[in-house]
Amino acid sequence: MVDHLANTEINSQRIAAVENCFGASGQPLAVPGRVLLGEGILTKECRKKPKPRIFFLFNDILVYGSIVINKRKYNSQHIIPLEDVTLETLPDTLQMKNRWMIKTSKKSFVVSAASLTERKEWISHLEECIRHLLTKTGRQPSTEHAAPWIPDKATDICMRCTQTKFSTLTRRHHCRKCGFVVCADCSRQRFLMPRLSPKPLRVCNLCYRQLLAEEKKEAEADRRQMEPIRSAIPGYEPSSGDDSDKSDDDKADQWPADTEFYTSEVSWSSFHS
Repeated sequence: MVDHLANTEINSQRIAAVENCFGASGQPLAVPGRVLLGEGILTKECRKKPKPRIFFLFNDILVYGSIVINKRKYNSQHIIPLEDVTLETLPDTLQMKNRWMIKTSKKSFVVSAASLTERKEWISHLEECIRHLLTKTGRQPSTEHAAPWIPDKATDICMRCTQTKFSTLTRRHHCRKCGFVVCADCSRQRFLMPRLSPKPLRVCNLCYRQLLAEEKKEAEADRRQMEPIRSAIPGYEPSSGDDSDKSDDDKADQWPADTEFYTSEVSWSSFHS
């Protein structure tokens, strides 16, 4: 780790430069003990097509956003706590090489680096930061992850009924539980998944039935657990209290049309030491 950079002027300047690039659309990033470890351009597998995104690796968070003018202006800032991150290396496809998945409890997605070397560097630095954080907090690695959305172009038909064919008039939808591309008839239900959103989300019919069954099972387990307390304390009733992504996939990226991400001699990522 590079904790020795935490209170240095160069680290403060680097973080300030990132904040300036996001401008008013981004959140403040300078906090005590935070270190900017590296940055680079990765290709993110979005709903409609793969798109370039700028990524900044700090010792506690991963920040990414859309590129408006490289090294000068970014928007659609996303911040991911690293202690919630799990990584999974993936095989190449015809469209994307050097792939891996970034999995969190709220969102999971696939990215690719320009070279195998850069992928190894990103994964190595990410894993080191995650290990350091988990050791520091005593937490266990996250085991619950949001399903990555399957890209629209991966299928022309509904992945549940396999009958409905998508067209200009027949829209694609995504189940927030499994990530499948489904038709409207196969995803009419909504289900509250607090881990993902405070509002009920669209789910496919199969996942809806599974979620209902899980909810019923959990309620029954809670009821059995409360029985000894209810019988021991007459009149006892448990109290309750009220606790109180903007998508960037459709934004136009200002990106040179002649840029060859995988074949150029340019290194798209750099790390600080």
